[in-house]
Amino acid sequence: MPTYQAVLFDFFGTLSRSVQRGAAHRSTAELLGCPPSTLVDVLDRTFYERACGRLGNAEATLRWVCEQAGVHPSDDAVRAAVASRHRAIRADTRLRDEAVPTLTALRQLGLRTGVISDCTHELPAFLPQLPIAPLLDVRVFSVQAGRCKPDPALYQAACRRLDLTPADCLYVGDGGSQELTGAERAGMTAVRLAAPDLAGHMVFNADAAWTGPVLHALDEVVDLVRAVAAPLPAACGSLPVSA
Repeated sequence: MPTYQAVLFDFFGTLSRSVQRGAAHRSTAELLGCPPSTLVDVLDRTFYERACGRLGNAEATLRWVCEQAGVHPSDDAVRAAVASRHRAIRADTRLRDEAVPTLTALRQLGLRTGVISDCTHELPAFLPQLPIAPLLDVRVFSVQAGRCKPDPALYQAACRRLDLTPADCLYVGDGGSQELTGAERAGMTAVRLAAPDLAGHMVFNADAAWTGPVLHALDEVVDLVRAVAAPLPAACGSLPVSA
């Protein structure tokens, strides 16, 4: 019987590859009549205000962003920009090649899987179309939960939906939003994904001082779970996690 009964993942930078804003975001700025650099600045400094979902739906949130940027687009322009932003974020999102095989292998081992993501309205809208969707038992999105990591309520929500305790769960993330510290405080075991592509990843409030276990590729989590579940020789102590 595995020590863990579920593995919960961050999405951006963990199940997905490194994220940077691509050229498609320029169209959103143009529709709003806003200089692209100004829009990016506002988006960067208001991420958590937007990701907590307290500004309303996607259209209301973008109107609020426009106020911060000092522009006043028409209703039609805002609606068009919401659709443009959805396309831009979807274009920025590329699943890791290991994502589907890793989730599949974990489920074959009898573990449940899920996502806990700090995100705005776009991810909940397009994740159902991604090939990982049928491989996830639970999805917790900050924009729907009304709070962001490292708030323990996000991790607790995932556990409640799985009918598990935090101690039953392994959490895997790149370290944004102090998520690893948050997972540990909630009672989970946490490991950091430090894949090579994450050097250029767009991240906010990183767990820069994290000194816990580290994985260098997403599929290493399968080996980790197998190692923890394997019986130990009588002369051995606990198995270390590669760091």
